[in-house]
Amino acid sequence: MNRAVVPADLDTLVAAVGAALDGEGAPVAPVPLLDRPGRADVPPGAALVLRTSGSTGAPREVVLSATALRASGTATHERLGGPGHWLLTLPPTHVAGVQVVARAHAAGRGLTVAPPDEPFTPAGFAALVGRTPPTERRYVSLVPTQLHRLLAAADAGADGGTAGLDALCALDAVLLGGAATPPALLRRARAAGARVVTTYGMTETSGGCVYDGVPLAGVRVRLGAGQEGTDASGGAAGVVELAGPVLADGYLGDPGATGHAFRTDDDGTRWFRTSDLGRLDGPPDDPTLTVLGRADDVVVSGGVNVAPAAVEALVVEVEGVGEACVVGVPHPEWGQEVVAVVTTAGRPPAPWTADGAHPDGGVADAPASLLAAVRDHVADRLERAAAPRRVLVVGELPRRGPGKVDRAAVARLAVGHLQVPPG
Repeated sequence: MNRAVVPADLDTLVAAVGAALDGEGAPVAPVPLLDRPGRADVPPGAALVLRTSGSTGAPREVVLSATALRASGTATHERLGGPGHWLLTLPPTHVAGVQVVARAHAAGRGLTVAPPDEPFTPAGFAALVGRTPPTERRYVSLVPTQLHRLLAAADAGADGGTAGLDALCALDAVLLGGAATPPALLRRARAAGARVVTTYGMTETSGGCVYDGVPLAGVRVRLGAGQEGTDASGGAAGVVELAGPVLADGYLGDPGATGHAFRTDDDGTRWFRTSDLGRLDGPPDDPTLTVLGRADDVVVSGGVNVAPAAVEALVVEVEGVGEACVVGVPHPEWGQEVVAVVTTAGRPPAPWTADGAHPDGGVADAPASLLAAVRDHVADRLERAAAPRRVLVVGELPRRGPGKVDRAAVARLAVGHLQVPPG
């Protein structure tokens, strides 16, 4: 058995990841392993042990081999047009950040790292891009929150806004993942000239393995049996399952969870069953994946299953809406009530406190005109049961991990607000 090393700083982590990928160093755990018996022992062949965010329950530690990480890096560079110089703007404690380190090592073209103690700003991003060699292909991974900040600053004429947007558009590819991307944000970025590539994947697949809906080379996708969802085209959904050389070995010290999530077909193909609902379009040998949201996020209202992501994609198209998170709130008649919690377009983001409270007063009911616009827009494209019965407005959606909306925290906000009688 191997003992995982926990690097003390970013420079040490970068060096340790490279050594682990080359088979010359111990496995790397960017954060200390969970304090459980035997958890310091890592199986042979492991290069990384990454802790999941724990969104499905207790956190787990995912074991990724050097083989899986190299396969992911090779397929990524093949899809993007060749190896390049990488920029690190994400914390390397999550798969999106540490994969930038791994891809840069595999490419051998260099890595430029943002100062870890400085916040992400357009001016800082422009300075970071300015430190990279313009003669190389240049790549970065961002989360939607970072992209939003760059575009909002440019639109508002804020300090560094133009420079940040110019720097974004100078890159050969901008991988965008970690959370669902509002369609309007994606359209705005591409219209400005940014080469944005949406990615789908998770720690168990060495990060993104489906780019713009198309699996990377060697990756396969299928829909397993599970809950059906509702999407904007009316198509049925299934649980997304992924196969290929990018799959993790499993969960450290948890053979039960590993056996439940990773299964092998009779033909020897090993599949990872995600917690997401998806739809496949196009020919079976060349499908395009649309992710509809987590299977356990499905809202059952009046006996109708509603996939929140499909509703959110429509809600953000309504004028005046910035971001949206759709949740189910207990209802005595419908079982669950579909509720949209939104931010308003153009409103500057405000920070959340550690206890989930919002400094500007928290949650408010949307104006009747906005509620009507949202309901009509969703009902016109989905069945009426998917149209939110309530729309609530907040200053900023709470988040967890690398830019992901904390759906559980949003649901708590909605329940707390709706249970308070009008004053």
